[in-house]
Amino acid sequence: MDVYSIISLFGGLALFLYGMHTMSAGLEKLSGSKLQSTLQKMTAHTSTSLIFGAAITIAIQSSSALTVMLVGLVNSGIMQLEQTVSVILGGNIGTTLTAWILSLSGISGDSIFINLLKPENFSPIVALIGVIMIMACNTQKKKDIGGVFVGFAILMYGMTLMSGSVAPLADMPEFTGILTAFNNPFLGVLVGLVFTGIIQSSAASVGILQALSLTGCITYGMAIPLVMGLNIGTCATALLSSIGTTKNARRVAIVHITGKIIGTVFCMIVFYGLNAIIGFGFINSPLSAPEVALCHTVFNIITTIILLPARKVLIKISRIVVRGNDAKQSEVFLDERLLLSPGLAVHESYNMAVKMSDIARSCVLTAMGLMLSYDNDKAADVKTEETELDMYEDKLGSFLVKLSASALSDNDSADVSKLLHNIGDFERIGDHALNIRQSAKEMHEKGLTFSEHATEEVNLLFSALNEILTLAMDSFKDDDLDKAARVEPLEQVIDVLIAQIKRKHIERLQAGRCTIELGFILNDLLNNCERISDHCSNIAVCVTEIDRGEFDTHEYLNTVKSGNDARYKADFAEYAKKYELKYAHPSVHK
Repeated sequence: MDVYSIISLFGGLALFLYGMHTMSAGLEKLSGSKLQSTLQKMTAHTSTSLIFGAAITIAIQSSSALTVMLVGLVNSGIMQLEQTVSVILGGNIGTTLTAWILSLSGISGDSIFINLLKPENFSPIVALIGVIMIMACNTQKKKDIGGVFVGFAILMYGMTLMSGSVAPLADMPEFTGILTAFNNPFLGVLVGLVFTGIIQSSAASVGILQALSLTGCITYGMAIPLVMGLNIGTCATALLSSIGTTKNARRVAIVHITGKIIGTVFCMIVFYGLNAIIGFGFINSPLSAPEVALCHTVFNIITTIILLPARKVLIKISRIVVRGNDAKQSEVFLDERLLLSPGLAVHESYNMAVKMSDIARSCVLTAMGLMLSYDNDKAADVKTEETELDMYEDKLGSFLVKLSASALSDNDSADVSKLLHNIGDFERIGDHALNIRQSAKEMHEKGLTFSEHATEEVNLLFSALNEILTLAMDSFKDDDLDKAARVEPLEQVIDVLIAQIKRKHIERLQAGRCTIELGFILNDLLNNCERISDHCSNIAVCVTEIDRGEFDTHEYLNTVKSGNDARYKADFAEYAKKYELKYAHPSVHK
């Protein structure tokens, strides 16, 4: 083996890792937030969470990424420690698929069909299809599929390159001599652990082992401990990612590595114990690439079988290793580890935005209640909720900016755009609710009250404001275009109603039935109500325009209000009648 073979080995490893990354990124974009969004829902039962852990790992082609994702979810308080154990075990099974794909490099035969399955024969075809799809297709989804094909082709070409570079080792006595050291199972476990911990990819370690198996120098006795060791080594990524997290998040990584260690100890004792008693005839026989994949799969399945009933034991061990509780540690708002899975990050950002919309609506309703009956505790609640909205906008906005730089599917990209536009409106709605609270406080402290007619008018306005808030927030949460379409006509009716209330106030002021001081408070109240209504309109327009794949607010509003929209005119008439001042004629005041 000369220097060029070494260069080919490392070049093949580089292509392998890059191909794995490209394929994983493409699969992640295709799955989007759909697969990951149900992660928390699927953890109620052991069997479903096990299957789902395997499914996610297959989709993102990395059990390490799954565990890091779980660390982030627990660190953010989105999932509980107990929910992650079965998912981790399922991920261990899902990661074995990669080894079976890589085992295609060991296929040999003379038939056309068998030759077509060889990576060196089908990889160029797959790459050609992928490149054509990337260059010729119009939709992003098809381009992403092309990216998966290209990534797969690069991965398999890297595997072929590694296999070819190590082929000369079969004729080197020195290499055979080195391998005899791996007959010591403990050394095999240690080497597999350290090597995988360094490159942080069990798939690459398995790939290299499969490439070496093609030399015919790797026996079962050497491969089995190496497979066990590389399964432990793959936990390094999760352990590193858990640094600086909450105790429960660190326990997720401990559960992961503890499971691998227990599985290794159990399999080592059983395998070598039985070998000592009955003697396995195949232990010194060379194995092929598919047989390496089989060893990898059997180990993970056995480990899952023995650990599944002992999930509580794993949690107990993790609590012994990481002592204490999280009572004094605050949860992290959307842990940045979630960015490793953009689809999941988008879903959790949406959940946070929904909470923000609920807080904004609650804040306004509480503030409106203060205008009718002031209460110090409720006034404090408005201030608390407004502060919470400020925090949400700051942290969620920063997270979304980072997320927008990730590889996102078209749908996820549209969702991020919608969230970035709307969280500012939610925060501003909270600001106006705080202003209404201030008006209520001023009236309470000065002992002022609105006249009977003014109170009726304000109550009618509050009813309209409550309805437009409900429509806007529901349209955002459910992506409901029908409710979004009803917001704009109601916003126009609210503008008309506010103008009428201002006019009635002037009439009462001229008639001496109202004071200028109350007029200032009423004017501030009306202005804040109008601004809240405007922000509700912004939210609804954003929902509608993002769905259309555009974002031109002025053009949309001009089109809707042009007078040619029958739906708009009908809704406007309905709301105008519903929120009509019953004493609109001036004679009522005489």
